[in-house]
Amino acid sequence: MSTKLFSAFTAFTLMLILCSFVIPYSSDEKKQENKIENKIVYNKKKHSITLSWSAFGSSGNYVITRGGSRLASDFAPVGSTSKLTFTDNKPNADKYENYYKITRDSITIIVSLEKQIFGDNMYFYDRKYEKAETPRNEINSHFHTIGLGGSNGEWTTKRQAYYFKPNVNGQTYDDGGSGSASSAEANSIELGFYSHIGGLGKVPTDVKLGAIFTRPHLSGGANATCTFWRSMENVTVMRDFAWTVSQSTSARRMQIESTSKYISDIGSSNFWGSGGFIADAYYTSSRPNWGGQQQWYTRNTAFPSGSGAMGGSYNMVWQGCVNPPQANNINSPIPTTPIIREKPFLFIDDDGEYKVFVPEWQKDRVGLSWSLTDMGKGKIQDLLTDWYVAKAGDTDVEINKALKAGKNIFFTPGHYSLNAPIQVNRKDAILLGAGIASVTLEPTEKNTWGCIYADDRDGIIIAGLLMDSFNSTTYQVRVGNEGATADHSANPILLTDITCRVGGVQSKNIQIQSSMQINSNNVVGDHFWLWRADHGSQRGGNARWVRDRCKNGLIVTGDDVTLYALFAEHYQEYEVLWLGERGRTYFLQNEPPYDAPDQANWSSQGGRVDGYAAFKVANTVKEHHSIGMGSYAVFTGTDGKVNKKNGFEIPNSPNVTLEKMCITRFAGPGNILNVINGIGGSTATGVNRVASYNNGAGTQPYDEAFDLPNRESYPAYIVMDK
Repeated sequence: MSTKLFSAFTAFTLMLILCSFVIPYSSDEKKQENKIENKIVYNKKKHSITLSWSAFGSSGNYVITRGGSRLASDFAPVGSTSKLTFTDNKPNADKYENYYKITRDSITIIVSLEKQIFGDNMYFYDRKYEKAETPRNEINSHFHTIGLGGSNGEWTTKRQAYYFKPNVNGQTYDDGGSGSASSAEANSIELGFYSHIGGLGKVPTDVKLGAIFTRPHLSGGANATCTFWRSMENVTVMRDFAWTVSQSTSARRMQIESTSKYISDIGSSNFWGSGGFIADAYYTSSRPNWGGQQQWYTRNTAFPSGSGAMGGSYNMVWQGCVNPPQANNINSPIPTTPIIREKPFLFIDDDGEYKVFVPEWQKDRVGLSWSLTDMGKGKIQDLLTDWYVAKAGDTDVEINKALKAGKNIFFTPGHYSLNAPIQVNRKDAILLGAGIASVTLEPTEKNTWGCIYADDRDGIIIAGLLMDSFNSTTYQVRVGNEGATADHSANPILLTDITCRVGGVQSKNIQIQSSMQINSNNVVGDHFWLWRADHGSQRGGNARWVRDRCKNGLIVTGDDVTLYALFAEHYQEYEVLWLGERGRTYFLQNEPPYDAPDQANWSSQGGRVDGYAAFKVANTVKEHHSIGMGSYAVFTGTDGKVNKKNGFEIPNSPNVTLEKMCITRFAGPGNILNVINGIGGSTATGVNRVASYNNGAGTQPYDEAFDLPNRESYPAYIVMDK
């Protein structure tokens, strides 16, 4: 957080006030449009396309025109009919480059294979048929007209993904512009809440965009601490990449050819944010500056050589990067990434078909997984044969049936309201979300366990999903059954770009024991935001403490679990509780619950210790090593007397180490009294750091028994009003 204009206290207090003024769902979002049923069938042998549709309009023939893409500059007449079906015997050579407008009276519907496969919330662009500015104009219209840019956008159920087909004949999707991405002259694409941009090429340079801007909506456009839930992957940004974001934002597999003086592009004096995550990216010409960001995690990214600072206030972790900043109190360069598998992604293969690329596992990696001519090592899966493409409205019965039949699941953008958990029950199964697809548990008697349950099987991948809870459950995500013992070291389980959200949107009282529990061994987590919401569309303050109940953000009981970029905030007990052996976490961002009502209701270890540590390694653990840990005091919804004794707690053991720990206070009267195990200083005196703690002079926490979920558990640890 920048302190050049705002003090930390003033800034965070302002954030809390602004974030509380949220516009509720509009009535339009709750309405279901009456949609005309239509169908399109491609005959490969004859290379013909047959359309059919429900009747509409009042009189005259249906007129059919065809364009090469949805927003093609030209649609040419191909026929007319009085019937409800039409066959095009001479379509364009690529079956996906046939978009049909069927018009009668003043009504027009659009039919295409892509729309039929992917639904209404995935938008495809094709430079072969469209002007360079066409995608930018449409995406920016969504930003301004459907509420993706303002505070109401935080809680909308709208989800969207924008996919760009590879450039042709040296063309790009950049229609020109100048200056930093926030300026009108830049002609930037503005990416809003719950939105995703993806390139459909094999490598990022196959799709070239102009400038990208994520506009903060707080404090006059300078406060990005609520700029959440958006992502980009597999594209090149030719001009300015102003990724002005905070938590639950992912930029992956990108080539970035130019950046303005700050990655956060709001100016040099008053921007502040709480981000973020970038991985597998290549900055070709200039070193970015994360000025104004409180913290950031960057993995396997290549920068031009240089020695200048790259911004950040408290906790910056650079892992497996080429030319990272030099180590100091703020910056923690880590030479390699010990084990990683990049997130799968959608692309169009040389045969013109939609495929999913599933990268291989890599060990001790430095730099990129791809090159300008090679998409990297991995397997290619055919979307139409190997995957079930889910759309909003699909049920847990349909999704689980597809999984059981051997299909992987591609979640198109949407809000999936389920009555039972998704059960990932076989080796190498994949759940892949686009457009921040969200899985919501509806209040039913059957749904008392969680959003997603992954069995203890090799190679499972869960990626790109937001878990919401409108119902009381034991977990939101569980990986492995309690007491899981299988060895997955040859083919680990991967969780990537995962958000678990407790509260914020629902009005019903809910209680959850843990947002995520990892019971399996050999699990890799690559970017989580586990968030008991500190603000939302419902009344906050003391009401939130009782209404939105969740004890733990993450419980790890499995061995050899490795996490990169862990964001965990506002849970009511230990926010991260680690019981497995040989665990590793590279980067933690944390804030305690704002709304603990008093010290008596927020004390740990049998009431002997004020508050709960953000990151707790149990006394039984013999081996653990984590680095880059930040916890920031924000005690605002309290009686003014709530403190937390320790930011972090670990046993005094020869093989248990935490490095690069930082605490400070952002707002409220309460403090974190020590960095770790009773030493390191209090946030009452400002920023305090401990470079390393290993079997140190601090006081070991009391031994305690932890209340863990079990097979019979249901979250009934408090009595709540119905």
